[in-house]
Amino acid sequence: MNAKQLNDFSQLCIHTITTRPWTIEEAAKHFSNAGIGGITVWRDTLAHRSIKNTGQMIRDLGLRIVSLCRGGFFPHHEYGGRRSAIDDNKKAIDEAAELGAPLIVLVCGASVHQSLEDSRKHIFDGISDILPYAVDAGVKLAIEPLHPMYADTRSAINTLSQANDMAEKLDSLYVGVAIDVYQLWWDPDLQAQVKRCGKKGKIFAFHICDWKTPTADLLLDRGLMGDGCIKIKQIRGWVEDAGFNGYNEVEIFSTKYWSEDQSLFLEKIKHGYLNHS
Repeated sequence: MNAKQLNDFSQLCIHTITTRPWTIEEAAKHFSNAGIGGITVWRDTLAHRSIKNTGQMIRDLGLRIVSLCRGGFFPHHEYGGRRSAIDDNKKAIDEAAELGAPLIVLVCGASVHQSLEDSRKHIFDGISDILPYAVDAGVKLAIEPLHPMYADTRSAINTLSQANDMAEKLDSLYVGVAIDVYQLWWDPDLQAQVKRCGKKGKIFAFHICDWKTPTADLLLDRGLMGDGCIKIKQIRGWVEDAGFNGYNEVEIFSTKYWSEDQSLFLEKIKHGYLNHS
């Protein structure tokens, strides 16, 4: 009998964006009461709060702060835009350190005003720039490849192979990858690339949800585990076989689920986790 058969949610983490209608205080309380082990904090939930006190509140409820979302968005066709991105990423590192988050997930960005190759160079240069600052703060950086449908503005890193290449080139214990099934389930090279980053200890995060068919919105209609066509259990198996033993992070952007009673939605998340991941 495995842990999930025992209704063990200790390795389940939920992103605050998943239950967006809740404040961070409400989310932390409900997650804790449900026996969930971890929380990934989105930066918008920290507005007008003491970040240090918020982190302590979360820990007092018995939750592990898994990561802070999000940094990145490095590319810009103008130098000033790139410098602003660097400044914001350093601010995110400061926030992660104050919160007590060991990791920042990087949604790396892209610009329609330049080639994807130029955007990838800006991403590499941007991470290189902030890396010493992150190391000094003790905060790791996870490059998250996004589905090619987001290559216009959200990320020029669209495959796990590209993320692995960049992480290896940066060559730091503080740089790895975040594997999100929604972004990568389609990739025929996924299993091999998971093995590749696993051998180097570069899998820093694992995100789960589902791809609904048909999908009503490419950004805001993600499904609960079991709602769609992603073979989540298979991909999770690859990730765990590659040596990852961290949290399974539920990250769902959904106007449908945000409109529901979030307490009922949380029960659906637990059911989906137990039965479809």
